[in-house]
Amino acid sequence: MNGRDLVRSVKAVGSAGAAQGLRTVQAAWRRRRADATGLPQRGAERARVPGPVRGVEPGPGGGVVRFTRSELRIVVTVNGAVFWGWDGAGPEPSYALAGRCPEPDPRAVLEPDKDGGWRVVSERATVVVSRHGAIEVQTPGGVVLRRDLPPRWWEPVAGGAARWLQRSEVAADARFFGLGGRAAGPRLRDGTYRLWNTDPGHTFAPGDDPLYITMPVQMIVSDAAAHLVFHDTSWDGTVQLREGEEGAGSGHDRAGTSELRMDGGPLRCWVMVGTPARVLHAWVSLTGAPALPPAWALGHHHARWGFGSEEEVRRIVAGYQERGLPLDAVHLDIDHYDAHQVFTVDRVHFPKLPVLAEELRRDGIRLVSIVDPAVKAEPGNAVYDSGMVEDAFVRDAGGRLVRGAVWPGESVYPDFTHARVRQWWGRFYEERLAQGFSGFWHDMNEPTSFTAFGENTLPRSARHSLEGRGGDHREAHNVYALCMARAGYEGLSELTPQERPFLFSRSGWAGLQRYGGTWSGDVATGWPGLRASLSLVLGLGLCGVPYSGPDVGGFDGSPSPELYLRWFQLGAYLPLFRTHASLRAGRREPWEFGDDILEHARVALVERRRLLPYFMTLAHLARRTGAPYVRPLWWGAPEDRALRDCEDAFLLGDCLLVAPVLDPGADRRAVQLPRGRWYDTVTEKAYEGPAQVLVEAPLGRIPVLARAGAVVPVRGDDGGLELEVWAPARGRVGGGLVVPDGGDGWDEPELERYVARWQGQRVVVRRDGDDGPSVPSYPVRVRGLGTP
Repeated sequence: MNGRDLVRSVKAVGSAGAAQGLRTVQAAWRRRRADATGLPQRGAERARVPGPVRGVEPGPGGGVVRFTRSELRIVVTVNGAVFWGWDGAGPEPSYALAGRCPEPDPRAVLEPDKDGGWRVVSERATVVVSRHGAIEVQTPGGVVLRRDLPPRWWEPVAGGAARWLQRSEVAADARFFGLGGRAAGPRLRDGTYRLWNTDPGHTFAPGDDPLYITMPVQMIVSDAAAHLVFHDTSWDGTVQLREGEEGAGSGHDRAGTSELRMDGGPLRCWVMVGTPARVLHAWVSLTGAPALPPAWALGHHHARWGFGSEEEVRRIVAGYQERGLPLDAVHLDIDHYDAHQVFTVDRVHFPKLPVLAEELRRDGIRLVSIVDPAVKAEPGNAVYDSGMVEDAFVRDAGGRLVRGAVWPGESVYPDFTHARVRQWWGRFYEERLAQGFSGFWHDMNEPTSFTAFGENTLPRSARHSLEGRGGDHREAHNVYALCMARAGYEGLSELTPQERPFLFSRSGWAGLQRYGGTWSGDVATGWPGLRASLSLVLGLGLCGVPYSGPDVGGFDGSPSPELYLRWFQLGAYLPLFRTHASLRAGRREPWEFGDDILEHARVALVERRRLLPYFMTLAHLARRTGAPYVRPLWWGAPEDRALRDCEDAFLLGDCLLVAPVLDPGADRRAVQLPRGRWYDTVTEKAYEGPAQVLVEAPLGRIPVLARAGAVVPVRGDDGGLELEVWAPARGRVGGGLVVPDGGDGWDEPELERYVARWQGQRVVVRRDGDDGPSVPSYPVRVRGLGTP
């Protein structure tokens, strides 16, 4: 026995309570024993590189380039995405892809290149393969965006999964973004980032990595173009990044580098090239359109671990109603379960939950339920008994149930990588619907098992179906939550086919957007946690997950009134606007921080309610194009280096620029403006970009600026839709998009296009249509007319 682990075991029993502490110790030792006997021993390994080129075989969209010790398959698809796979790897099977791979582009051709290499030429990119297996991706004009050096494999002599390494170079001016939810982002500095979904076991701040959602997805932005690269393997790995430097050393540029090391899985890669908008459009065409939230899910949500009873929920709701504060959803955490057991209700403290849900729904408030994957391993538990009949739970290499320690005690885990198990799990949401719940948040699904030492997840040797291919937790871990989200989404789609499901998940992987969104997890209460909240939302949006948001106020501790308000103001402009806190944290209701904070919070809530038509439009645009609601300032101008380095402000769609206050004591802040005219939405003062300007940021509001010419759909005083138009600069034309949808169903409203221009001394707005321009059917309010 390791002495350090023995000490940890003793401490765990003492600090967590005897019963739970003992379970964490048992779980840790079970995990260690399972991996000691269930995982193959690596032993001696041999290194391998592709070797020199031997020949080619042209095929649809590209072809196969054969080397002495490997072969490379290259395909350009009809959406412009480039795929390559080594050692015969193809695009399928893949948990990231939505359906089948797009068809090859018949116009892409494989042709000889200089020095014995080959290249595939297509409309959006050229892929050049050297005679030793290096791969260059170039723009149509021949500018090199990335160069992947020949890969290297380390194969166990006795067989098993091969580790591999891929080194890549990008332009000296390039900046890295993405890799899932990273607290230190959105721009990823020099360092090593792990690809293993992890519950940190404590609240996190910018220095903590990895977190709940990791993805081998990078968005890389340089002067020449943006490109997204996705290495499609779910195994554990690391990405080591180093930004480049122009004019380094003797005057030569130093390339930026990315070094990807994976413990196994196929070495296959997708690359998309173009503007950020085009790149993400191609990405979601591969991995699936983002799920469309129901309209109510774009409002304000209030949650807490520790509501404890129906009476407390009613008290909180009454507090909002008595003060005239908008509220759209209330979330119930694990304390509404019977002894923390999933798909149950504490009948003592929540005796009439369906009645409560109906009362709230009549007031326009929905109930949202937490759903954990772990099932209490106890006969008599309906989910456990049913799962045993279905053989639904993860087993070890010897065929025994894998047991962990979670909130309900000793628990087992459904194998969501099996279609039959997903269908079985999806049927349990009928119980949640019967209790009156309208939405669901998946928690603890990395998956987490409390352990006294070692990794707090399942043994890596645990066996999974992996859609019938068979494998272990090394491959299944990162896609576990993705498959759970699929089970919930598909189950809800069958149970309530007339309504759009609402689901968000703490963990996930590439393609999570098909089933819903995510939230920050347990972000630490403090100014660093506030800054991390914005980083996570921006980074996830660039990985294709547009709907996310933090625990407003932080998960733990007691925020100061100023910190709470600044977090609340930021949350009002993020897709998921939810206050939430832990059992031991301070209150999160706006009235708990004094009358001044309450009134400032009211302003933020009222403005969020006013902007709901705009948020709904952004949700539809995200579904149709992949563009996130929350975008970095460089979204429309990736060649602007000052914008690439700006991480403390964001674009909300095309129309608004939001500059949250992220530091204590600030009553003004510097804002980096993209090109064009921008109006302060409160004072209507105009600023001209590109420039850095100083904007007032009193405690009562954060700076929000509107782009000149923007047409923003808002909620009018009568509750109907209204067009808020910001005057374009003289001689310029503006416009905007509107998708009028206030419902929960599957109808696809028509996308409406509006154009704003000066006509004499007034600004006129017309709707573009097949029959020519027409007068808008909504009221129009023009702002910013005081600026020449």
